[in-house]
Formats: sequence, C-alpha cells, structure tokens
Amino acid sequence: MTWSGVEPGRRRLTRAEQPPRYLVPECRESIGVIHRDDDILVINKPAFLLSVPGRAPENSDCVTRRLKQAYPDLRLVHRLDLDTSGLMVLALHRRAQSNLSRAFQKRQVEKRYQAVVAGQVAEDSGEVALPLIADWPNRPLQKVCFDTGKPALTHWRVLARYPDRDATRLALRPVTGRTHQLRIHCREIGHPILGCDLYAPSEILNRSDRLLLHAERLAFNHPCTGLWREFYSPAPF
Repeated sequence: MTWSGVEPGRRRLTRAEQPPRYLVPECRESIGVIHRDDDILVINKPAFLLSVPGRAPENSDCVTRRLKQAYPDLRLVHRLDLDTSGLMVLALHRRAQSNLSRAFQKRQVEKRYQAVVAGQVAEDSGEVALPLIADWPNRPLQKVCFDTGKPALTHWRVLARYPDRDATRLALRPVTGRTHQLRIHCREIGHPILGCDLYAPSEILNRSDRLLLHAERLAFNHPCTGLWREFYSPAPF
C-alpha cells in the first residue's frame, strides 16, 4: 500500500466509479459511562454508533465526538465496529493512551464477547485459527487468505442452546484483533452471527434487527496505577 492509499499497479477510481457513500443509521441511544477516573474512561457503546467519525460529513456522530464535549482531552485507544455494542476504554491523557495502546499491541488486554449465532453448535468449545486480510475489491469486507492473511485466533465456548429458535449463544474470546474477526470466524464454523449484514445470508440477517454481538468483558492493568481492573457489561439481547 502506498501513502496515496492505492496499491501499486492499481489505478485510483474516478469519482463517478466510486461506490455511493454509506450513511450510518441515526443512533439515539446514549453512551453509558461504566467507570471514570483521572486517567481512563470505560464506556458502553450502543449499537449503530461509530467509534470515530466516518468519511462522509453526514457520518460525524460517533463516540469520540459525543464524549469530547465533556472530556476535551479524550484519546482513542481501540475501536468497536458500528454494529457491535459493548465496552470500550478511552484515555484521558497522552501517558494513559500510550500505555493502553502498548497493552493492546502486546495482547495483554483480555476481551470477551457474547454472540448469538444461527444453528445448533455441536461442540461445547473450540477455537478458530484462520488468517484474515482485506478483500480489496469488496471493501469493507475481509476474507480468509492463507497466502497473505494476518494470523487470527478466536476461542469460543457455548453458553446456551436454543433449539426452538435454532440458535446458540457463544462466549467469544479473540486473541488477535483483526477487523471483522469474530463475524468471519463464526461464519467459517458454519454459524453466522444473527443480524450480520456483511457475512450472513439474508435469512440469518433478517432474524435480528441488529448484529447480536456485544463486548461484555474488558480487563487490563490500569495504565497509570498498574492495578488489574475488570469491567463487565451484560449483553442487551
């Protein structure tokens, strides 16, 4: 990839050739504050709210824009997908941001999600190790690629089975943090997440009015005190 954002040998699309801009649905749900101290802010992000502003001016509503009104020195550390709800940690100054970012990079942050997937998952637990990379012609989709993909590992465990709904509730623990990792890994084991508009067939997409994926647990050493902290947010579905 070059600095211009175009891969070598690939011409830049003209304005007429570019796909229409995606407009994010309006999110009227407020951000929940789980924890605040002098260094960090832990929040509960609602579904359909961007973590950062989108490219289109109409997609300016997001976590950082809303929170900077009250916390002008707020600094981003990581993101959640638009459709995913749940826990995010943000830094309130540069030192906290640097230490938290380093912890995420070194995989010293524990993350756990809940998802409701289609079908009856036969095994009680397992893992998915499939490398992922951007599907360039079909952005923003990602794809499994054993030649150029980056390693991606997810551990999963069954929490409940719903035979009457032909669905299963899973706890998902991503070791890596690739884009759309949980969505793709669930699809690859034959159980797409309900409400997934990117990787599920229309019948499974239409079984929920939102993506049934929620970041329920976040645990890490506090970036300034060093104390181990754990935060929880129950799944709203």
